[in-house]
Amino acid sequence: MIRFNSKEDIIALTPQWKGERFPDGRPKVADKYLKKMRKMTLEELWKPIFVKGYESQFEGDLKALHDDGRILIGRAVTATFVPTRPDLHETMFAVGAEEGRKGNYNQWVIDSLTEGDVVVVDMYDKIYKGTFLGGNLTTAIRTKTKTGGGVIFGGIRDTQQMKAVEGVQVYYRGIDPTPIRDFIMKDFNGITRIGKATVLPGDIVYGAGGGVLFIPSHLVAEVVDGAAKTHVKDDFGFEMIAQNKFTTAQIDRATWTEEMLDMLTEWIKTDPRGEKYRDLDWSPEYEAARNGDPNDTQTML
Repeated sequence: MIRFNSKEDIIALTPQWKGERFPDGRPKVADKYLKKMRKMTLEELWKPIFVKGYESQFEGDLKALHDDGRILIGRAVTATFVPTRPDLHETMFAVGAEEGRKGNYNQWVIDSLTEGDVVVVDMYDKIYKGTFLGGNLTTAIRTKTKTGGGVIFGGIRDTQQMKAVEGVQVYYRGIDPTPIRDFIMKDFNGITRIGKATVLPGDIVYGAGGGVLFIPSHLVAEVVDGAAKTHVKDDFGFEMIAQNKFTTAQIDRATWTEEMLDMLTEWIKTDPRGEKYRDLDWSPEYEAARNGDPNDTQTML
């Protein structure tokens, strides 16, 4: 049975997520993690994913609507499109009609958005007549999501109007004045692809510096805390090197010694720069220090 935005299918696609879900079944990653990510870099968030084998979560061959340093963060609402075919269009549009959906395929997706969402659309790199977003739908995104935007592997139009919509960011492949035509939505909140990246509904979208990272929902807490640890270790490490207390080789080790961790945690407790990191749990690092090979010289990415 063909269904769009099926709760049962979304839950089946994301079994490793154990927390709260939206009514449509998407993982509901806590807002606190999204807020923390705004203070982090793409590389800090990318590293914990990459070392776990998630090597297809980033796409950098995109253009940004705003080149002003703003960051796009939100929960993915995914959609996948294919070139038009009369019989398939008839079938899929009938499914939408049975589900009570109004307008065109792209409007179905926009109508489903809630606060904090980001539209993630594989428009199969269609730009001419592949303009998924324009001024009207960008305004609708802003109204529904408050802080969101879109990642469109295809085209956009009405860019002057889009840029005037406050608070959104959109990543896309190209611009064309033509309205969207000749396409079919094959999946809505299913598995989609943005260039070299694989995306599931509820993934956390992080767009910055011309590229977009898609973080699996079940890894977000670990990734955010891991990125924070990387950041504070860098701050501490730079100071220790400057004071000639540790060498760069010591700081760059993948596993720090217990002595180094003791100095780090004391610095976090006492230095004002460490205040925002005082809720981090360092027990896994201490465990690794106790159980790891003391002669290990593997460096961090």
